[in-house]
Amino acid sequence: MNPLVVVLAVLLAGALVALIWLVGRGSGARDAATQRQLGEVRARLDQLVLAQSELPKAVAEGAADQARSLADVRERLGRLSEATVRLESLGRSVADVQELLKVPRLRGTLGEVWLEELLRQVFPARLYEMQYAFRAGERVDAVLRVGSRLVPIDSKFPLEACQRMLAAEGETAARERRGFRRSLKERIDEIAEKYIRPEEGTLDFALMYIPAEAVYYEAVVRDEALEDQESIVGYALRRHVIPVSPHTFYAYVSAVLHGLRGLEVEERAREIETALGALRHQFDRFQRAFALVGRHLDNALKQYQESERQWVRVQERLDVATGFEADPRGPRAAGLAEGDVADELAASNQPAMPE
Repeated sequence: MNPLVVVLAVLLAGALVALIWLVGRGSGARDAATQRQLGEVRARLDQLVLAQSELPKAVAEGAADQARSLADVRERLGRLSEATVRLESLGRSVADVQELLKVPRLRGTLGEVWLEELLRQVFPARLYEMQYAFRAGERVDAVLRVGSRLVPIDSKFPLEACQRMLAAEGETAARERRGFRRSLKERIDEIAEKYIRPEEGTLDFALMYIPAEAVYYEAVVRDEALEDQESIVGYALRRHVIPVSPHTFYAYVSAVLHGLRGLEVEERAREIETALGALRHQFDRFQRAFALVGRHLDNALKQYQESERQWVRVQERLDVATGFEADPRGPRAAGLAEGDVADELAASNQPAMPE
């Protein structure tokens, strides 16, 4: 509010009060209504004076708030300008990456780098090897060592076929999807034929690593069987190839390792069963040999008993011939051991030593 206007209003109010007072004095009538009006005028004048005193403070506070708001706006505009610069730089970087991805060799190199980074984050260096070479000279991007066996992992990045499929509309969409599926099948066949080599120590399957989640989504998640054709996932599994992406890589590898541990336990159980079978065969052979020895011992005992009876008969005849009485207790009557009988007979047949 303008100070001059306030002053004029105060003067005008004062003049009005004086006029009313004079009129009232001249007439001599001071009624209650006039007094109330005077009170209201005085209150209004007090409010105007108070507003006049507080006006500079309010103006100063408003100016400070406005200055702070302007400073905040300038700061936000500065941050927005920096963000715009970063977005422009990021846009140029994305454009550069897109240009790089147009080159198949560079695209394959990026896939190998991302695959190596995934392996490095999870496994120690001794459990995987990059650019593993087979005897025929073929090189797979990586192998994962599981005991004495290898899990081949190869990176495939069919980006161009996927982009053409996503950009197609109408009648060309189905044709481009078939082309995308054909490109995936060619890569699956390449992995199955080149890198699944059990004779060189690999397991009977391989992993196809797709570095881009969008491509993996179109290849696996959204894939459906067209007409009489099987799905890409079904075709890959039939060829013993498992498609994986950056987000599903760890889950598939964990499942594979868990299954391999189960197979190892099963193989170990078969080895134990085979060893027990061999031990049972050896025990059967020992049992047969033991039974044979028992029969031989039984026959020997029978022969010994028969020989003893014959010896008694011979002894009786000798006693009759020589006039001695035979001992009815047999060859053991004189305390001879069973093995000493033959020794005594042999000694009795030896010629006398000359004196």
